[in-house]
Amino acid sequence: MVAAGDALPAPNITKRLIAEFSRMTGSTPRAPLKDRVGALTERETEVLSLIAQGLSNGEMAEGLVLAEQTVKTHVGRILMKLGLRDRTQAAVFAYETGLVRPAGY
Repeated sequence: MVAAGDALPAPNITKRLIAEFSRMTGSTPRAPLKDRVGALTERETEVLSLIAQGLSNGEMAEGLVLAEQTVKTHVGRILMKLGLRDRTQAAVFAYETGLVRPAGY
């Protein structure tokens, strides 16, 4: 992202933004978003949760005992199925739907 001229927020800033956004939107997932999660396979849902936790493809591959290319394929399918542009949108989506909760909530 940086090489393309885009800004990359620090992970602690991203976590604080997500926590605040989650607090503002309440704890009940919005129905249309929650329904979209149903389009994902169980493994894709697991990968989405790990994306939201900030894990890299390599870290996910190691933890799930998968090839890194397989994780990349899952990430691509998640983005396509949910109509998302990137991993950041995927992480926000996971929090918005209640799939992942900020620590301490």
